Amino acid sequence: MNPAGLPPSVGREHIHTRRVVSQGYLRADGLWDIEAGIEDTKTYFARNGDGRERQPGEPIHHMLVRLTLDDALKVIDAVAAMPNTPFDECGPAADPVRGLIGATVGPGWRKAIDEAMGGTRWCTHVRELLAAMATVAYQTIPNYRIYQRRQRGEPRVAGGKPGHQLGKCLGWDTDGPVVARIAPEFIGYQLPPRR
Repeated sequence: MNPAGLPPSVGREHIHTRRVVSQGYLRADGLWDIEAGIEDTKTYFARNGDGRERQPGEPIHHMLVRLTLDDALKVIDAVAAMPNTPFDECGPAADPVRGLIGATVGPGWRKAIDEAMGGTRWCTHVRELLAAMATVAYQTIPNYRIYQRRQRGEPRVAGGKPGHQLGKCLGWDTDGPVVARIAPEFIGYQLPPRR
């Protein structure tokens, strides 16, 4: 891995790799699948507290999650799998993800994750994936719908509403140059207060 843009480091030895991959899909039935996976590997032979051994490059953690969403980002289905876990007892921690069915990705998403996956029934790594999947859902669903509207020659902003990203980062500052250039109708727009 060549982290372009980072300053050079000192000599070092590669020890651990965490790969996190997330993808968004438009399904044939009009719904959306947001999938994410996490995989941890070591560059050395490892043995956990139970004596389970892992060869270099063999996953210690490998967890997968799929959320099926509608256009309103409501969870229609949720499944998780754990092909590799450090302990045999970890497997059932995939099941609580089903508790997210009916929740909506958006404000309150982390609370919904806590309610569905709280306590000792859950897996830390599945929770990490679920939190990050919200951004993937936003990158996939609303952005593709905007692309489709643009392809049909419809207005960029549907219903005169600001995009979900407005006011959420430096680039989309409502008093900044990007908004002035791309969406001048929202210069100075005040976001509703957070609940």
